[in-house]
Amino acid sequence: MHEVDSEHSKAELLFPCPLCSLVCSSPVILQEHVELHLQGHLSDQGERRFECPMCSTVCSDSFSLQEHVELHLNQSSDPDPDLKLALQLQQKEELRRQQEEVQQEEEEFKKLQRQFGLAGEGGYRRQTERSMEKAVAQGLLTPADFHWKRAEMMESLASGVDDGATRSQGILRALYDFYQTEWKDYVHVWLCADTDHYGSSVGDKGWGCGYRNFQILLSSLKMIDTYSSLLQDKVVPCIPRIQSMIEEAWKEGLDPQGASHFNQRLQGTRAWIGATEIYVLLTSLGISSRIIDFHKPTGTADTHPLLFDWVKQYFCQTSRSSRLPNKIIQTGLPPLYLQHQGHSRSVVGFEQKKNGSFCLLLLDPGSSMSDIRKLLSRDTWTTAVRLIRKFPRNLKHRQYQLVSVQGVLSAEDKQMYFH
Repeated sequence: MHEVDSEHSKAELLFPCPLCSLVCSSPVILQEHVELHLQGHLSDQGERRFECPMCSTVCSDSFSLQEHVELHLNQSSDPDPDLKLALQLQQKEELRRQQEEVQQEEEEFKKLQRQFGLAGEGGYRRQTERSMEKAVAQGLLTPADFHWKRAEMMESLASGVDDGATRSQGILRALYDFYQTEWKDYVHVWLCADTDHYGSSVGDKGWGCGYRNFQILLSSLKMIDTYSSLLQDKVVPCIPRIQSMIEEAWKEGLDPQGASHFNQRLQGTRAWIGATEIYVLLTSLGISSRIIDFHKPTGTADTHPLLFDWVKQYFCQTSRSSRLPNKIIQTGLPPLYLQHQGHSRSVVGFEQKKNGSFCLLLLDPGSSMSDIRKLLSRDTWTTAVRLIRKFPRNLKHRQYQLVSVQGVLSAEDKQMYFH
C-alpha cells in the first residue's frame, strides 16, 4: 500500500504541457515551455501572428494570447461558468475585430477602384450620357438637342474617330510668332513639330488626360515625315477606340503585367492610363519609344533639375552644330509625354531665359478650350503663354516619367515585341 502511494506521488511531480505532448519535470520549466508556444509565428506575409494553438483564435498581441490560453487552461482544470463565458466573449471580440479589418480592407480596395476608374460605373459613353441627362434636367439642354448630341456621339464611337470637338490647331505656329515678336526675355527657345491640342470633354473629365495626351502626340507624329507614311491610314481615335487599341496590343503579348493589372479590360471603364500604356500604344503602331524615369527630386526644394536637363538635351539634338543656334528653333521633333501621380501633360517646348533659368512649355488636356485658344490671339497670348510656362519650382511631385519617341521599329524589333 505504501509503495502504491509512493508511485502516485511521483506521477504528480510531472507537469504535462497542455498544448503538446511534452512532459516537464517542474512548473518553472513548464511555464517557460508554454511561453514559447505563446510567442506567435510569422504569417505568409512575414507579419507576426498570435494564434491560439488550442482553438486557432488570432489575438492582437502576445499579452492577449497569454490571457486567452490561460482561460483555456483554467477551463480544462476547473470548468467555472464565469471563465467559460469570459472565453466566449473574448473569442467573439477577436472575431469582431477580424471582421472589421476585412471590411476596412474591402472599403480601401473599393476606394482604389473608384480612384482608378475600375469600379464598374461605366466609361466615356455613359459619363457623356449622364452629363447630358443632367443638363436636360437643369434646363440647359432641350430633349431634342439631347437626342441629336447623343446620335453624334454614337456615330463617333461607331467610327472610332475622335469628333474633334475639343481640338485646337495652330498652337505651335502661334508660339513661334509670339516668341519672334513679343517675348524678349530669353536666350533660346526650342519648339516641337506642329501639334494639335486635345482637351478633356464631359465624357472623360477627371480621368482622360492620358488618352488626350496620346491624341496630342499622335496629331504631331502624323505631320512628321518619319512617321506620316506609317500613319497615313491612321486617324486620331476617340477614347473608347484608344482603349480597344491597348486591349488589342495586350492580346498580341505586349505588357502582360499591365494587362493583368487592368484585368485585360479598359473598354467601358474610366481607367486612367499612364506612361506604360502610351509606350504600348506607340509600339503597337510600329513606333519605337522609351520611358525615362525620374524616381526622386535631385535639386533643392524637391525640384527635378535632371528632368529639365534631359528635356533640354532632347530638343537640342537637332541643333548640334559648330555655329550658334538661332534664338527660336522649330524642331521636327514630336512632343514628350510627361507623367506624374494623377495627371499627365505634353512637353511642346523648352525656354532658356537670359538669367540662366529654364522652363518647360506644357500643353495640359485639362485646360479649357477658351484658355488654349487665347494662345492664338495677339491680344491674349502673353497671358496665355505664362500659363503654359513651368519652371522647376512648378514641378515638385516626387516622381516623374517621360515618354520619348525614338523612331520607327525595325522588322527585328517587331518580332521581338509581338508573338
